[in-house]
Amino acid sequence: MKILIAEDEQDILLQYKLALEDKDHHVVTTANGEECLNVYMKELQKQAMPFDAVVLDHRMPKMDGMEVAKRILAANPRQRIIFASAYVNETLVDSVKQLKQIVELLQKPFELDTLVDLLEDKGIYEQLAQLNVKIKEIKNLNPTHDQVRDLLEGLNRLHMSKIS
Repeated sequence: MKILIAEDEQDILLQYKLALEDKDHHVVTTANGEECLNVYMKELQKQAMPFDAVVLDHRMPKMDGMEVAKRILAANPRQRIIFASAYVNETLVDSVKQLKQIVELLQKPFELDTLVDLLEDKGIYEQLAQLNVKIKEIKNLNPTHDQVRDLLEGLNRLHMSKIS
């Protein structure tokens, strides 16, 4: 996966980068919201979905994470955004009001494995396995996060209709 991260605390940013690169992900790091937005927009000119996910700190210098998310989603509404924030309730309320959608949230502090698992859709794949889906075959297709989530939602609807 190709992941863009914006985090103003350098030690935390380095931990994220090392944990994700250890799992063979390509990581681009930025130290503030303005830099993150500039990197994103430059990459967006090259390809329609430049990053599999953008991880944003909520409070950053030069431009906060909410403003970055708002501008990224205005340019690319299907971009996966994950907020890493100590202010989860505030971030959730802001995301609904300003972005008109709920984005994924991680409550700081969190274990690095939690970030990796969320990015790699571990929870979704576990639910798919419970529905007897052949996970290896799905992963071989290299689906996007949205495709995997949509598959799970569709299978859950089918399962519920059989029960009814």
